[in-house]
Amino acid sequence: MARQPAVWLGFSLLERETLRVIHASVTRTAPNGMVSTVDHVATGTGIDLLRRGGSAADAAIGANAVLAVTSPHMCGMGGDVWALVHDGESRPHALDASGCAGSGADPDRVRAEGLARIPLRDHVAAITVPGAVDGWLALHERFGRLPLALVLADAVRYAEEGFTVAPLLAWTLPLVAHVQHNELPAAPAVGDLVRRPGSARALRALISQGRDGFYGGEFGEGLLAVGPEEFSDADLARSQARWVEPLMSEAWGHKIWSPPPTSQGYLTLLSAAIADGFEIDDGPAGAHILIEAAAQAGHDRPTSLFDGADGESLIAPGRIEARRSAVDPGRAGDVDVPPFAGDTTYLCAVDSDRMGVSLINSNASGFGSHLIAGSSGIFLHDRGLGFSLQPGHPAEYGPGRRPPHTLSPVLVTREDGSLRTVLGTMGGDTQPQILLQLLAETLVRGRDPGRAVGAPRWRLDSASAADGFSTWQPGVGRVVQLETPVDVGLAEELAAMGHLVEVLDDAHSQFGHAHMIEVMESGALAGAADPRALTGIAAGI
Repeated sequence: MARQPAVWLGFSLLERETLRVIHASVTRTAPNGMVSTVDHVATGTGIDLLRRGGSAADAAIGANAVLAVTSPHMCGMGGDVWALVHDGESRPHALDASGCAGSGADPDRVRAEGLARIPLRDHVAAITVPGAVDGWLALHERFGRLPLALVLADAVRYAEEGFTVAPLLAWTLPLVAHVQHNELPAAPAVGDLVRRPGSARALRALISQGRDGFYGGEFGEGLLAVGPEEFSDADLARSQARWVEPLMSEAWGHKIWSPPPTSQGYLTLLSAAIADGFEIDDGPAGAHILIEAAAQAGHDRPTSLFDGADGESLIAPGRIEARRSAVDPGRAGDVDVPPFAGDTTYLCAVDSDRMGVSLINSNASGFGSHLIAGSSGIFLHDRGLGFSLQPGHPAEYGPGRRPPHTLSPVLVTREDGSLRTVLGTMGGDTQPQILLQLLAETLVRGRDPGRAVGAPRWRLDSASAADGFSTWQPGVGRVVQLETPVDVGLAEELAAMGHLVEVLDDAHSQFGHAHMIEVMESGALAGAADPRALTGIAAGI
Protein backbone atom coordinates (compact mmCIF):
# COMPACT_ATOMS: atom_id res chain seq x y z
CA MET A 1 0.00 0.00 0.00
CA ALA A 2 1.44 3.34 -1.04
CA ARG A 3 -0.63 5.48 1.33
CA GLN A 4 -2.60 5.08 4.52
CA PRO A 5 -6.12 6.50 4.22
CA ALA A 6 -6.80 9.54 6.34
CA VAL A 7 -9.86 7.84 7.84
CA TRP A 8 -7.61 5.83 10.18
CA LEU A 9 -6.09 8.81 11.93
CA GLY A 10 -6.60 8.26 15.65
CA PHE A 11 -8.22 4.84 15.29
CA SER A 12 -6.94 2.01 17.47
CA LEU A 13 -6.07 -1.44 16.18
CA LEU A 14 -9.23 -2.80 17.83
CA GLU A 15 -11.32 -0.17 16.05
CA ARG A 16 -9.72 -0.99 12.73
CA GLU A 17 -10.44 -4.65 13.28
CA THR A 18 -14.09 -3.80 13.95
CA LEU A 19 -14.25 -2.10 10.57
CA ARG A 20 -13.28 -5.29 8.73
CA VAL A 21 -16.75 -5.56 7.30
CA ILE A 22 -18.06 -8.59 5.52
CA HIS A 23 -19.39 -7.65 2.11
CA ALA A 24 -22.86 -9.02 2.65
CA SER A 25 -25.79 -6.68 2.66
CA VAL A 26 -29.24 -8.12 3.20
CA THR A 27 -31.94 -7.28 0.69
CA ARG A 28 -35.09 -6.27 2.54
CA THR A 29 -38.49 -6.46 0.87
CA ALA A 30 -41.79 -4.79 1.71
CA PRO A 31 -45.20 -4.32 0.09
CA ASN A 32 -46.02 -0.74 1.05
CA GLY A 33 -43.14 1.54 1.95
CA MET A 34 -39.42 1.48 2.70
CA VAL A 35 -36.66 3.67 4.13
CA SER A 36 -32.90 3.10 3.99
CA THR A 37 -30.38 5.18 5.95
CA VAL A 38 -26.99 5.00 7.60
CA ASP A 39 -28.49 4.70 11.12
CA HIS A 40 -31.20 2.34 12.38
CA VAL A 41 -32.81 5.05 14.53
CA ALA A 42 -33.19 7.35 11.53
CA THR A 43 -34.65 4.53 9.47
CA GLY A 44 -37.05 3.84 12.33
CA THR A 45 -38.19 7.44 12.31
CA GLY A 46 -38.85 7.32 8.59
CA ILE A 47 -40.82 4.11 8.87
CA ASP A 48 -42.91 5.49 11.73
CA LEU A 49 -43.80 8.55 9.66
CA LEU A 50 -44.87 6.32 6.77
CA ARG A 51 -47.07 4.33 9.15
CA ARG A 52 -48.70 7.59 10.28
CA GLY A 53 -49.70 8.36 6.71
CA GLY A 54 -46.73 10.50 5.82
CA SER A 55 -45.24 10.72 2.37
CA ALA A 56 -41.79 9.60 1.31
CA ALA A 57 -40.80 13.25 1.62
CA ASP A 58 -41.95 13.34 5.25
CA ALA A 59 -39.99 10.16 5.92
CA ALA A 60 -36.87 11.53 4.26
CA ILE A 61 -36.99 14.84 6.14
CA GLY A 62 -37.67 13.15 9.48
CA ALA A 63 -34.86 10.64 8.97
CA ASN A 64 -32.45 13.36 7.86
CA ALA A 65 -33.30 15.52 10.88
CA VAL A 66 -32.51 12.60 13.19
CA LEU A 67 -29.19 12.08 11.41
CA ALA A 68 -28.44 15.78 11.78
CA VAL A 69 -28.59 15.17 15.54
CA THR A 70 -26.95 11.74 15.81
CA SER A 71 -24.36 11.90 13.01
CA PRO A 72 -22.60 15.28 13.06
CA HIS A 73 -19.48 13.62 11.68
CA MET A 74 -21.33 13.21 8.39
CA CYS A 75 -24.18 15.69 8.09
CA GLY A 76 -26.22 18.30 9.85
CA MET A 77 -28.24 21.50 9.80
CA GLY A 78 -25.01 23.34 9.06
CA GLY A 79 -24.65 21.55 5.72
CA ASP A 80 -26.40 21.37 2.36
CA VAL A 81 -29.12 19.16 0.86
CA TRP A 82 -29.86 17.87 -2.64
CA ALA A 83 -32.85 15.68 -3.49
CA LEU A 84 -34.70 14.03 -6.35
CA VAL A 85 -38.41 13.28 -6.03
CA HIS A 86 -40.50 10.99 -8.24
CA ASP A 87 -44.18 11.57 -7.51
CA GLY A 88 -45.80 9.48 -10.23
CA GLU A 89 -45.01 11.82 -13.07
CA SER A 90 -42.57 10.68 -15.73
CA ARG A 91 -40.11 13.48 -14.98
CA PRO A 92 -38.67 13.70 -11.47
CA HIS A 93 -38.28 16.95 -9.54
CA ALA A 94 -34.83 18.13 -8.42
CA LEU A 95 -34.15 20.19 -5.29
CA ASP A 96 -30.95 22.20 -5.01
CA ALA A 97 -30.53 23.39 -1.42
CA SER A 98 -26.84 24.16 -1.68
CA GLY A 99 -25.78 27.43 -0.12
CA CYS A 100 -24.13 30.49 -1.62
CA ALA A 101 -20.98 32.20 -0.45
CA GLY A 102 -21.63 35.26 1.69
CA SER A 103 -21.87 38.73 0.22
CA GLY A 104 -18.51 39.56 1.79
CA ALA A 105 -16.65 36.73 0.06
CA ASP A 106 -13.45 38.27 -1.29
CA PRO A 107 -11.01 36.08 -3.25
CA ASP A 108 -8.30 38.74 -3.16
CA ARG A 109 -8.44 38.80 0.63
CA VAL A 110 -7.98 35.03 0.79
CA ARG A 111 -5.20 35.05 -1.79
CA ALA A 112 -3.45 37.80 0.19
CA GLU A 113 -3.18 35.28 3.03
CA GLY A 114 -0.90 33.26 0.77
CA LEU A 115 -3.47 30.58 0.07
CA ALA A 116 -3.74 28.75 -3.26
CA ARG A 117 -6.74 26.62 -2.22
CA ILE A 118 -9.68 27.14 0.13
CA PRO A 119 -8.65 25.49 3.43
CA LEU A 120 -10.78 22.60 4.60
CA ARG A 121 -10.60 23.63 8.23
CA ASP A 122 -10.80 26.71 10.44
CA HIS A 123 -11.40 29.26 7.70
CA VAL A 124 -14.60 31.16 7.01
CA ALA A 125 -14.07 30.99 3.23
CA ALA A 126 -14.84 27.27 3.46
CA ILE A 127 -18.37 28.08 4.69
CA THR A 128 -21.31 28.92 2.48
CA VAL A 129 -24.76 29.74 3.88
CA PRO A 130 -26.01 26.25 4.90
CA GLY A 131 -28.98 25.18 2.80
CA ALA A 132 -30.12 22.02 4.60
CA VAL A 133 -32.97 23.54 6.61
CA ASP A 134 -34.18 25.53 3.60
CA GLY A 135 -34.15 22.25 1.70
CA TRP A 136 -36.29 20.50 4.34
CA LEU A 137 -38.80 23.35 4.26
CA ALA A 138 -39.03 23.40 0.46
CA LEU A 139 -39.41 19.62 0.28
CA HIS A 140 -42.05 19.60 3.03
CA GLU A 141 -44.03 22.46 1.53
CA ARG A 142 -44.29 20.74 -1.85
CA PHE A 143 -44.54 17.04 -0.97
CA GLY A 144 -45.17 16.71 2.78
CA ARG A 145 -48.44 15.44 4.26
CA LEU A 146 -47.82 15.53 8.00
CA PRO A 147 -47.31 18.61 10.19
CA LEU A 148 -43.66 19.69 10.38
CA ALA A 149 -43.75 19.39 14.18
CA LEU A 150 -44.54 15.69 13.86
CA VAL A 151 -41.93 15.16 11.14
CA LEU A 152 -39.22 16.67 13.36
CA ALA A 153 -40.47 15.27 16.68
CA ASP A 154 -38.01 12.35 16.88
CA ALA A 155 -35.05 14.60 16.10
CA VAL A 156 -36.09 16.93 18.92
CA ARG A 157 -36.52 13.98 21.28
CA TYR A 158 -33.09 12.51 20.51
CA ALA A 159 -31.46 15.91 20.91
CA GLU A 160 -33.14 16.60 24.26
CA GLU A 161 -33.34 13.13 25.83
CA GLY A 162 -30.22 11.69 24.27
CA PHE A 163 -29.09 9.15 21.70
CA THR A 164 -26.52 6.39 21.89
CA VAL A 165 -23.18 7.00 20.21
CA ALA A 166 -22.50 4.87 17.13
CA PRO A 167 -19.02 3.45 16.44
CA LEU A 168 -17.95 5.84 13.70
CA LEU A 169 -19.00 8.87 15.73
CA ALA A 170 -17.22 7.63 18.85
CA TRP A 171 -14.01 7.05 16.93
CA THR A 172 -13.99 10.44 15.23
CA LEU A 173 -15.12 12.78 18.04
CA PRO A 174 -11.57 13.13 19.46
CA LEU A 175 -10.68 14.95 16.23
CA VAL A 176 -12.91 17.89 17.23
CA ALA A 177 -12.41 17.87 21.00
CA HIS A 178 -10.60 21.20 20.73
CA VAL A 179 -13.33 23.01 18.77
CA GLN A 180 -14.88 26.03 20.49
CA HIS A 181 -18.60 25.72 21.37
CA ASN A 182 -18.50 21.95 20.80
CA GLU A 183 -21.19 20.44 23.04
CA LEU A 184 -20.22 16.85 22.22
CA PRO A 185 -18.05 14.71 24.53
CA ALA A 186 -14.38 14.48 23.63
CA ALA A 187 -13.99 10.72 23.92
CA PRO A 188 -17.23 8.82 24.40
CA ALA A 189 -17.51 5.07 24.38
CA VAL A 190 -19.69 3.35 21.85
CA GLY A 191 -23.21 3.25 23.30
CA ASP A 192 -22.80 6.23 25.61
CA LEU A 193 -25.82 8.51 25.91
CA VAL A 194 -25.28 11.97 24.44
CA ARG A 195 -27.56 15.02 24.31
CA ARG A 196 -27.41 18.01 21.99
CA PRO A 197 -29.37 20.86 23.61
CA GLY A 198 -28.34 23.39 20.98
CA SER A 199 -29.75 21.27 18.17
CA ALA A 200 -32.94 20.80 20.20
CA ARG A 201 -33.34 24.57 20.53
CA ALA A 202 -32.71 25.06 16.81
CA LEU A 203 -35.31 22.46 15.85
CA ARG A 204 -37.90 23.82 18.27
CA ALA A 205 -37.33 27.34 16.92
CA LEU A 206 -37.82 26.03 13.39
CA ILE A 207 -41.09 24.34 14.37
CA SER A 208 -42.52 27.32 16.26
CA GLN A 209 -41.21 30.24 14.19
CA GLY A 210 -40.54 28.75 10.77
CA ARG A 211 -37.49 29.60 8.72
CA ASP A 212 -36.74 32.80 10.63
CA GLY A 213 -36.56 30.85 13.86
CA PHE A 214 -33.52 29.05 12.49
CA TYR A 215 -31.71 31.44 10.15
CA GLY A 216 -32.76 34.51 12.13
CA GLY A 217 -32.32 32.92 15.54
CA GLU A 218 -29.53 31.38 17.59
CA PHE A 219 -28.03 29.50 14.65
CA GLY A 220 -28.01 32.54 12.37
CA GLU A 221 -26.51 34.71 15.07
CA GLY A 222 -23.77 32.13 15.55
CA LEU A 223 -23.02 32.04 11.82
CA LEU A 224 -22.76 35.84 11.67
CA ALA A 225 -20.38 35.76 14.65
CA VAL A 226 -18.12 33.26 12.86
CA GLY A 227 -17.94 35.42 9.74
CA PRO A 228 -18.94 39.03 10.46
CA GLU A 229 -17.17 40.23 7.29
CA GLU A 230 -18.32 37.24 5.26
CA PHE A 231 -22.06 37.10 5.96
CA SER A 232 -24.82 39.64 6.37
CA ASP A 233 -28.39 39.55 7.64
CA ALA A 234 -29.51 39.77 4.01
CA ASP A 235 -27.52 36.62 3.14
CA LEU A 236 -29.36 34.67 5.83
CA ALA A 237 -32.74 36.14 4.94
CA ARG A 238 -32.58 34.68 1.43
CA SER A 239 -33.66 31.04 1.01
CA GLN A 240 -30.91 28.79 -0.34
CA ALA A 241 -33.35 26.23 -1.76
CA ARG A 242 -34.52 26.18 -5.36
CA TRP A 243 -36.31 23.69 -7.59
CA VAL A 244 -34.29 22.99 -10.73
CA GLU A 245 -34.65 20.84 -13.84
CA PRO A 246 -32.95 17.44 -13.43
CA LEU A 247 -30.58 16.00 -16.00
CA MET A 248 -31.28 12.65 -17.67
CA SER A 249 -29.33 10.17 -19.78
CA GLU A 250 -30.44 6.82 -21.14
CA ALA A 251 -28.42 3.70 -20.46
CA TRP A 252 -29.10 -0.02 -20.19
CA GLY A 253 -32.76 0.37 -21.11
CA HIS A 254 -33.53 2.93 -18.39
CA LYS A 255 -33.54 6.66 -17.79
CA ILE A 256 -31.06 7.81 -15.17
CA TRP A 257 -31.65 11.14 -13.44
CA SER A 258 -29.45 13.42 -11.33
CA PRO A 259 -29.45 17.12 -10.37
CA PRO A 260 -27.78 19.65 -12.67
CA PRO A 261 -24.65 21.67 -11.85
CA THR A 262 -23.42 22.70 -9.43
CA SER A 263 -23.94 19.02 -8.55
CA GLN A 264 -21.42 16.66 -10.12
CA GLY A 265 -24.31 14.30 -10.90
CA TYR A 266 -23.72 14.70 -14.63
CA LEU A 267 -20.63 12.52 -14.20
CA THR A 268 -22.83 9.55 -13.25
CA LEU A 269 -25.07 10.12 -16.26
CA LEU A 270 -22.20 10.65 -18.67
CA SER A 271 -20.16 7.66 -17.49
CA ALA A 272 -23.20 5.35 -17.65
CA ALA A 273 -23.95 6.50 -21.19
CA ILE A 274 -20.31 5.97 -22.20
CA ALA A 275 -20.20 2.47 -20.68
CA ASP A 276 -23.50 1.52 -22.32
CA GLY A 277 -21.64 1.27 -25.63
CA PHE A 278 -19.58 -1.71 -24.42
CA GLU A 279 -20.16 -5.19 -23.05
CA ILE A 280 -19.92 -5.12 -19.25
CA ASP A 281 -18.96 -8.58 -18.05
CA ASP A 282 -18.45 -9.63 -14.42
CA GLY A 283 -14.67 -9.77 -14.60
CA PRO A 284 -11.63 -7.51 -15.10
CA ALA A 285 -12.71 -6.49 -18.60
CA GLY A 286 -16.01 -5.16 -17.30
CA ALA A 287 -14.31 -3.35 -14.42
CA HIS A 288 -11.86 -1.81 -16.89
CA ILE A 289 -14.67 -0.41 -19.05
CA LEU A 290 -16.40 1.15 -16.03
CA ILE A 291 -13.12 2.63 -14.78
CA GLU A 292 -12.36 4.10 -18.19
CA ALA A 293 -15.89 5.47 -18.54
CA ALA A 294 -15.57 7.22 -15.16
CA ALA A 295 -12.16 8.64 -16.08
CA GLN A 296 -13.34 9.91 -19.44
CA ALA A 297 -16.46 11.48 -17.93
CA GLY A 298 -14.41 13.38 -15.35
CA HIS A 299 -11.52 14.44 -17.55
CA ASP A 300 -12.54 18.12 -17.60
CA ARG A 301 -14.52 18.34 -14.36
CA PRO A 302 -12.42 21.19 -12.88
CA THR A 303 -13.25 23.54 -15.74
CA SER A 304 -16.74 22.24 -16.59
CA LEU A 305 -18.45 22.21 -13.17
CA PHE A 306 -19.32 25.64 -11.85
CA ASP A 307 -22.29 27.82 -10.90
CA GLY A 308 -24.11 28.50 -14.15
CA ALA A 309 -22.68 25.58 -16.14
CA ASP A 310 -24.92 24.17 -18.89
CA GLY A 311 -25.69 20.67 -17.64
CA GLU A 312 -27.42 19.53 -20.83
CA SER A 313 -24.31 20.27 -22.88
CA LEU A 314 -22.22 18.16 -20.50
CA ILE A 315 -24.25 15.04 -21.37
CA ALA A 316 -25.01 15.87 -25.00
CA PRO A 317 -24.90 12.98 -27.52
CA GLY A 318 -21.80 14.33 -29.27
CA ARG A 319 -19.94 14.57 -25.98
CA ILE A 320 -20.95 11.02 -25.04
CA GLU A 321 -19.73 9.69 -28.37
CA ALA A 322 -16.45 11.61 -28.19
CA ARG A 323 -15.61 10.30 -24.75
CA ARG A 324 -16.77 6.78 -25.64
CA SER A 325 -14.51 6.70 -28.70
CA ALA A 326 -11.56 7.52 -26.45
CA VAL A 327 -12.06 4.31 -24.46
CA ASP A 328 -9.77 1.42 -25.41
CA PRO A 329 -11.42 -1.86 -24.29
CA GLY A 330 -8.01 -3.42 -23.70
CA ARG A 331 -5.85 -0.64 -22.35
CA ALA A 332 -5.95 2.10 -19.73
CA GLY A 333 -6.24 5.53 -21.29
CA ASP A 334 -4.04 8.52 -20.65
CA VAL A 335 -6.68 11.00 -19.55
CA ASP A 336 -5.30 14.48 -19.09
CA VAL A 337 -7.17 16.85 -16.84
CA PRO A 338 -7.04 20.31 -18.42
CA PRO A 339 -4.80 22.68 -16.49
CA PHE A 340 -6.39 25.69 -14.86
CA ALA A 341 -5.45 29.15 -16.78
CA GLY A 342 -16.18 13.49 1.89
CA ASP A 343 -18.12 12.77 4.64
CA THR A 344 -21.79 12.87 3.80
CA THR A 345 -24.93 10.87 4.42
CA TYR A 346 -27.38 9.59 1.86
CA LEU A 347 -30.88 8.22 2.49
CA CYS A 348 -33.86 7.18 0.42
CA ALA A 349 -37.56 6.53 0.96
CA VAL A 350 -40.47 5.17 -1.07
CA ASP A 351 -44.07 5.31 0.12
CA SER A 352 -47.25 3.33 -0.67
CA ASP A 353 -48.08 5.66 -3.57
CA ARG A 354 -44.61 4.95 -4.94
CA MET A 355 -43.37 8.44 -4.41
CA GLY A 356 -39.60 8.04 -4.22
CA VAL A 357 -37.15 10.44 -2.59
CA SER A 358 -33.39 10.31 -3.12
CA LEU A 359 -31.78 12.73 -0.63
CA ILE A 360 -28.26 13.59 0.40
CA ASN A 361 -27.08 15.88 3.22
CA SER A 362 -23.48 16.72 3.88
CA ASN A 363 -20.97 18.58 6.02
CA ALA A 364 -18.56 18.03 3.10
CA SER A 365 -15.59 16.52 4.98
CA GLY A 366 -16.11 14.99 8.39
CA PHE A 367 -17.22 17.66 10.87
CA GLY A 368 -16.97 20.22 8.10
CA SER A 369 -14.95 23.36 8.72
CA HIS A 370 -14.46 22.53 12.41
CA LEU A 371 -16.22 25.82 13.09
CA ILE A 372 -19.51 25.94 15.04
CA ALA A 373 -22.38 28.41 14.81
CA GLY A 374 -21.94 29.79 18.30
CA SER A 375 -24.02 28.45 21.17
CA SER A 376 -26.12 26.29 18.81
CA GLY A 377 -23.40 23.65 18.86
CA ILE A 378 -24.07 22.98 15.14
CA PHE A 379 -21.02 22.33 12.98
CA LEU A 380 -20.69 24.41 9.82
CA HIS A 381 -19.78 22.61 6.64
CA ASP A 382 -16.72 23.31 4.47
CA ARG A 383 -18.48 23.06 1.11
CA GLY A 384 -16.51 26.08 -0.06
CA LEU A 385 -13.70 23.61 -0.69
CA GLY A 386 -15.13 23.29 -4.20
CA PHE A 387 -14.26 26.87 -5.09
CA SER A 388 -11.11 27.83 -6.97
CA LEU A 389 -8.81 30.68 -5.97
CA GLN A 390 -7.39 31.07 -9.45
CA PRO A 391 -8.33 34.48 -10.83
CA GLY A 392 -10.84 34.17 -13.64
CA HIS A 393 -11.57 30.50 -13.05
CA PRO A 394 -15.25 29.71 -13.79
CA ALA A 395 -15.62 28.34 -10.24
CA GLU A 396 -13.73 31.16 -8.55
CA TYR A 397 -14.74 31.92 -4.97
CA GLY A 398 -16.91 35.00 -4.83
CA PRO A 399 -20.01 36.60 -3.26
CA GLY A 400 -23.33 34.89 -3.91
CA ARG A 401 -21.79 32.00 -5.81
CA ARG A 402 -22.44 28.31 -5.27
CA PRO A 403 -19.34 26.08 -5.24
CA PRO A 404 -19.01 22.91 -7.33
CA HIS A 405 -20.65 20.13 -5.35
CA THR A 406 -19.76 16.46 -4.95
CA LEU A 407 -23.31 15.62 -3.82
CA SER A 408 -25.08 13.70 -6.56
CA PRO A 409 -28.19 11.62 -5.71
CA VAL A 410 -29.62 9.41 -8.46
CA LEU A 411 -33.07 8.21 -9.47
CA VAL A 412 -33.85 5.64 -12.18
CA THR A 413 -37.07 5.31 -14.15
CA ARG A 414 -38.23 2.69 -16.62
CA GLU A 415 -39.02 3.54 -20.21
CA ASP A 416 -42.69 4.06 -19.30
CA GLY A 417 -41.68 6.70 -16.74
CA SER A 418 -42.41 4.57 -13.66
CA LEU A 419 -39.98 4.59 -10.74
CA ARG A 420 -37.33 1.85 -10.75
CA THR A 421 -34.69 2.89 -8.22
CA VAL A 422 -33.62 5.57 -5.77
CA LEU A 423 -29.95 5.36 -4.86
CA GLY A 424 -26.99 7.36 -3.70
CA THR A 425 -23.87 7.33 -1.57
CA MET A 426 -21.41 9.43 0.39
CA GLY A 427 -17.85 9.54 -0.88
CA GLY A 428 -16.68 12.95 -2.08
CA ASP A 429 -15.36 12.86 -5.63
CA THR A 430 -15.97 9.10 -5.64
CA GLN A 431 -19.77 9.33 -5.55
CA PRO A 432 -20.39 9.07 -9.34
CA GLN A 433 -17.94 6.16 -9.58
CA ILE A 434 -19.74 4.21 -6.84
CA LEU A 435 -23.10 4.97 -8.42
CA LEU A 436 -21.86 3.80 -11.82
CA GLN A 437 -20.88 0.47 -10.26
CA LEU A 438 -24.26 0.12 -8.52
CA LEU A 439 -26.09 0.88 -11.76
CA ALA A 440 -24.05 -1.75 -13.59
CA GLU A 441 -24.65 -4.28 -10.81
CA THR A 442 -28.42 -3.85 -10.93
CA LEU A 443 -29.28 -2.79 -14.48
CA VAL A 444 -26.69 -4.88 -16.35
CA ARG A 445 -25.86 -7.83 -14.10
CA GLY A 446 -29.34 -8.12 -12.59
CA ARG A 447 -28.26 -8.30 -8.98
CA ASP A 448 -30.58 -7.49 -6.11
CA PRO A 449 -29.88 -4.43 -3.95
CA GLY A 450 -28.15 -6.38 -1.20
CA ARG A 451 -25.63 -8.00 -3.53
CA ALA A 452 -25.11 -4.77 -5.43
CA VAL A 453 -24.49 -2.65 -2.34
CA GLY A 454 -22.30 -5.26 -0.65
CA ALA A 455 -20.02 -5.97 -3.62
CA PRO A 456 -16.38 -4.82 -3.29
CA ARG A 457 -15.70 -1.57 -5.12
CA TRP A 458 -12.99 0.37 -6.87
CA ARG A 459 -12.42 4.10 -6.82
CA LEU A 460 -10.24 6.59 -8.64
CA ASP A 461 -8.02 8.77 -6.50
CA SER A 462 -5.36 11.37 -7.13
CA ALA A 463 -1.83 10.00 -7.11
CA SER A 464 -0.70 12.95 -4.99
CA ALA A 465 -3.46 13.53 -2.44
CA ALA A 466 -5.82 11.53 -0.24
CA ASP A 467 -8.46 13.95 1.03
CA GLY A 468 -11.28 12.54 -1.11
CA PHE A 469 -11.80 15.86 -2.90
CA SER A 470 -8.73 15.97 -5.17
CA THR A 471 -9.39 13.22 -7.68
CA TRP A 472 -9.46 15.57 -10.65
CA GLN A 473 -6.38 17.67 -9.91
CA PRO A 474 -4.72 18.73 -13.16
CA GLY A 475 -1.27 17.42 -13.95
CA VAL A 476 -1.35 14.37 -11.69
CA GLY A 477 -2.06 10.73 -12.41
CA ARG A 478 -4.91 8.69 -11.07
CA VAL A 479 -4.73 5.51 -9.02
CA VAL A 480 -7.33 2.74 -9.22
CA GLN A 481 -7.87 1.79 -5.60
CA LEU A 482 -9.43 -1.61 -4.91
CA GLU A 483 -11.39 -2.48 -1.80
CA THR A 484 -10.62 -5.71 0.02
CA PRO A 485 -11.35 -8.54 -0.33
CA VAL A 486 -9.84 -8.32 -3.81
CA ASP A 487 -9.78 -11.02 -6.45
CA VAL A 488 -6.07 -11.38 -7.19
CA GLY A 489 -6.89 -11.83 -10.85
CA LEU A 490 -8.69 -8.48 -10.95
CA ALA A 491 -5.72 -6.55 -9.59
CA GLU A 492 -3.29 -8.33 -11.89
CA GLU A 493 -5.44 -7.91 -15.00
CA LEU A 494 -6.04 -4.22 -14.38
CA ALA A 495 -2.32 -3.68 -13.86
CA ALA A 496 -1.60 -5.56 -17.09
CA MET A 497 -3.98 -3.18 -18.89
CA GLY A 498 -1.87 -0.25 -17.73
CA HIS A 499 -3.77 0.87 -14.64
CA LEU A 500 -1.86 2.05 -11.59
CA VAL A 501 -3.46 -0.21 -8.97
CA GLU A 502 -3.50 0.11 -5.20
CA VAL A 503 -5.23 -2.24 -2.77
CA LEU A 504 -6.62 -0.59 0.34
CA ASP A 505 -6.99 -2.93 3.29
CA ASP A 506 -9.46 -2.03 6.07
CA ALA A 507 -10.51 1.26 4.46
CA HIS A 508 -14.11 0.48 3.66
CA SER A 509 -15.61 3.85 4.55
CA GLN A 510 -13.38 5.30 1.82
CA PHE A 511 -15.61 3.44 -0.64
CA GLY A 512 -18.87 5.08 0.36
CA HIS A 513 -22.01 4.33 2.33
CA ALA A 514 -24.53 3.56 -0.39
CA HIS A 515 -28.25 2.90 0.01
CA MET A 516 -30.81 1.75 -2.50
CA ILE A 517 -34.52 1.00 -2.87
CA GLU A 518 -35.96 -0.64 -5.97
CA VAL A 519 -39.54 -0.94 -7.14
CA MET A 520 -39.66 -4.47 -8.51
CA GLU A 521 -41.70 -5.56 -11.52
CA SER A 522 -44.28 -7.00 -9.11
CA GLY A 523 -44.70 -3.57 -7.52
CA ALA A 524 -43.12 -4.66 -4.22
CA LEU A 525 -40.09 -2.89 -2.82
CA ALA A 526 -36.55 -4.23 -2.32
CA GLY A 527 -33.83 -2.26 -0.57
CA ALA A 528 -30.47 -2.43 1.12
CA ALA A 529 -28.24 -0.36 3.40
CA ASP A 530 -24.47 -0.32 3.14
CA PRO A 531 -22.67 -2.61 5.63
CA ARG A 532 -19.69 -0.25 5.56
CA ALA A 533 -21.66 2.17 7.75
CA LEU A 534 -21.93 -0.53 10.47
CA THR A 535 -25.26 0.82 11.81
CA GLY A 536 -27.28 1.30 8.62
CA ILE A 537 -30.50 -0.53 7.86
CA ALA A 538 -33.22 -0.70 5.25
CA ALA A 539 -36.69 -1.41 6.63
CA GLY A 540 -40.20 -1.52 5.26
CA ILE A 541 -43.88 -1.73 6.07
